[in-house]
Amino acid sequence: MHADKTERLCKALAEKIRKGVPGTIDYVVGPAIGGLIPAYETSRHLGVPAIWVEREGGEFRLRRFEIAKGSRVVIVEDIVTTGLSIRETIECLRELGAEVVAAACIIDRSAGKTDVGVPLIALAEYEVPAYPPDRLPPELAAIPAVKPGSRNI
Repeated sequence: MHADKTERLCKALAEKIRKGVPGTIDYVVGPAIGGLIPAYETSRHLGVPAIWVEREGGEFRLRRFEIAKGSRVVIVEDIVTTGLSIRETIECLRELGAEVVAAACIIDRSAGKTDVGVPLIALAEYEVPAYPPDRLPPELAAIPAVKPGSRNI
């Protein structure tokens, strides 16, 4: 919504990626939908192309692009909670022969506890508690659940 703020955040994220990832990066890949804009803006600051994966039949696919085997990629997301979208993106890209060298996000809501299978670079980390549905604190159980994510698109 605020391109100027997005630019500043993604520029800072690109700087952290540069410092944390040795060697070249061929592509930045964003998982649709949440990763599209951060991946694009971060790639702009890294000077590499941005591409994305999107769901097809419930699984991430690289539908609109082709990448050469051995391409070195960094996955960029907006927010990481469980890391599932990143892990699914890694699986998709590895099936295509890409080398996923790192993942990055603007906010890591696990405070560094989530293992995505590659180094995870976060601009900011916060620990946001997660509860199984049958163990919600009463004050949270009283609030209707809303799931605005893109997993079911």
